[in-house]
Amino acid sequence: MFKKKKLNKIIVSENSFNDNDPYKIIGSNISVVNVLREEGTDIEEIHDDAMLSYYVDFYLAQYNNGDFSQFVWNSKWDEELIENIAIGLEKMGAEKHLQFFEEQCAKVENLSEEELDAFLDGEYFGENPTRDLLNNDAFFDIDEKLIELNSKWLKNHPDLKVHSIDDMFAAIEKFLGRKIEKY
Repeated sequence: MFKKKKLNKIIVSENSFNDNDPYKIIGSNISVVNVLREEGTDIEEIHDDAMLSYYVDFYLAQYNNGDFSQFVWNSKWDEELIENIAIGLEKMGAEKHLQFFEEQCAKVENLSEEELDAFLDGEYFGENPTRDLLNNDAFFDIDEKLIELNSKWLKNHPDLKVHSIDDMFAAIEKFLGRKIEKY
């Protein structure tokens, strides 16, 4: 069996890198990950830290949209995802967010298997005591800005490769070994 190739760079656009909006570089990383995934690249072939940034952003978006319970429900409490978010938070220096995340994860771990399965398989909206138990608005009081930490981490990453849009697609195509239709 042959070993799969691994993308050894985090690829982002020059425009996103130079933009004052800290989310732009995160969004550029997400776009590259999405293109790679849509082109059939396995997650294991994408740079690990590109994926960690992607996962932390997923967590933040889920929390902002529907609190911790929505994150649990939409992630189906995937253990590998949970572990990767914790690693990402740690690597980004989001110590307070990591502590909070671990406290919230402990709530899920304290549910019985039946309670967790019922929550994940049931209706999210309506009367839902497990959903209400998992929610915690203290997230919004944490005085660390996850977007800024994620952005700073990406911008200073030793494996970051900043490209023009055309060169970004050329790098993706080189990795894939074939041309792709530009989006």
